[in-house]
Amino acid sequence: MGMQTGAHIVWDWNGTLFHDNDAIIGATNAAFAELGLTPITLEQYRALYCVPVPKFYERLMGRLPTDAEWEVMDATFQRHYTEQRGRCRLAEGATELLTGWRSAGRSQSILSMYGHDELVPLVKGLGIEAYFIRVDGRTGPSGGSKAEHMVRHLAELALSGVEPTRTVVIGDAADDAVAARHVGAGAVLYTGGSHSRVSLEGVGVPVVDTLGEAVELAERLAG
Repeated sequence: MGMQTGAHIVWDWNGTLFHDNDAIIGATNAAFAELGLTPITLEQYRALYCVPVPKFYERLMGRLPTDAEWEVMDATFQRHYTEQRGRCRLAEGATELLTGWRSAGRSQSILSMYGHDELVPLVKGLGIEAYFIRVDGRTGPSGGSKAEHMVRHLAELALSGVEPTRTVVIGDAADDAVAARHVGAGAVLYTGGSHSRVSLEGVGVPVVDTLGEAVELAERLAG
């Protein structure tokens, strides 16, 4: 792996590098159907989505789901998402951005709240595994925040010389910025995924409409 001495990007996966909005909406509506909830559109999802995920359901249901309801909805979501993700691809221009960042001698990694055992073979199957010095998915129950996972991720990266002050998290959700702040890293948020621009702009970090802009900002923030 070698020691890293320059700028580092921690990429989010779902809705950032991996353009899976259609699969997310399809799986979410399948989960809603289990409780008789009305289907939602992508625009509604992007306006209301938040973590922890049960709070998102509370915004739609008017109450938090019970533990039993959460288990049913989460299992339904995961099953339908797995069925639909095969039609999804990397975000436009992602491979070129990964190549350019690595060619410049910089390092990058993935931290996702998608299950680790599903994430790793998916990244490998898309042919981009070699771009990253580390790929971490969620371990443990779903539905929580990314902050504690980010602590562990940065601790492992530190063994390779990656410094939080020279690290920028690129993601599509407010929780990505919260997790970055938790470890002293920078953050850039991308409007192409799970959150609307309006919801992202309240977080207090740069918000961009393309991954190319995100990488340009990361270079400046971590320089």
